[in-house]
Amino acid sequence: MENIIIIGILVLVVAVAILHTVKHFRGKGGCCGGGSSYNPRKKKLPSILYQKTFKVEGMHCDHCKNRVEEAVNDIPGVAGSVDLKKGQVTVSYAQDVADEVIRAKIEREGYTVAG
Repeated sequence: MENIIIIGILVLVVAVAILHTVKHFRGKGGCCGGGSSYNPRKKKLPSILYQKTFKVEGMHCDHCKNRVEEAVNDIPGVAGSVDLKKGQVTVSYAQDVADEVIRAKIEREGYTVAG
């Protein structure tokens, strides 16, 4: 009897996983809660001193892109733009901000900054 219950639970878990995978590949859901048409607000800096690119691991969809851009744009004196295909964020600086501040803000959202 115990084996039947365990097998039933496993079958249910696999069925739910397959259903969510099919929905994801049909564009009806994101890997991390996406699927909306929300775009983060763009941030304009008065002047740009320099730019730096960070490799970000764990971004898979537009929802991930939006979360990383918003995290970076929330830091005073910098603005970020994500290239999802390359898996990187380009940060424009209007003032000096330590890399650790940017890294911490992105990692707080659940992503990994490589290098």
